[in-house]
Amino acid sequence: MTKDEEFEQAITKVLELLGEDPSREGLVKTPSRVAKALKFLTEGYAQDPKEILNQALFTTSNDEMVLVRDIEFYSMCEHHMLPIIGRAHVAYIPDGKVVGLSKIPRIVNVYARRLQIQEQMTEQIADAILQTIKPKGVAVVVQARHMCMEMRGVQKINSTTVSSALRGLFKKDERTRNEFYNLINTPTPSNF
Repeated sequence: MTKDEEFEQAITKVLELLGEDPSREGLVKTPSRVAKALKFLTEGYAQDPKEILNQALFTTSNDEMVLVRDIEFYSMCEHHMLPIIGRAHVAYIPDGKVVGLSKIPRIVNVYARRLQIQEQMTEQIADAILQTIKPKGVAVVVQARHMCMEMRGVQKINSTTVSSALRGLFKKDERTRNEFYNLINTPTPSNF
């Protein structure tokens, strides 16, 4: 039996345990669909963030903050396997190297596409950038809604969790930290 067949069989069993009939018309292809969806939603396990960042490192004389904000992401909590929906803001201060801008959202996705807790994901993004690019500082703020809180449990709709990870100058220098927070909290113009 292949891994795919084993996965589909497990989903079929889950449907049966829920009291469903997996042979019913609407559910016949569900085990295959769920297996494919979960593979996609957890593809971050097969990706190496350092390899992604190293593909687009460039020498620079720039030593001012680089910020990519409002990076949408979708993840799943490791406790209930329910969606986490949010935005990440990632900044770093170059120290001789910059990374291609598209790599920052890719790093967010690498960690978002694993079973996660938000606090850990925030730290992982900051540490991957710090260890690979070796900037003067890194700042990551993640804002997210957790369906494990909204759909079940306390059922608090629209509550947002905010986590941060500050490294280097962002942690040591209040002016740098304040500049970062001001930039991520400035509304984007509607005509942008």
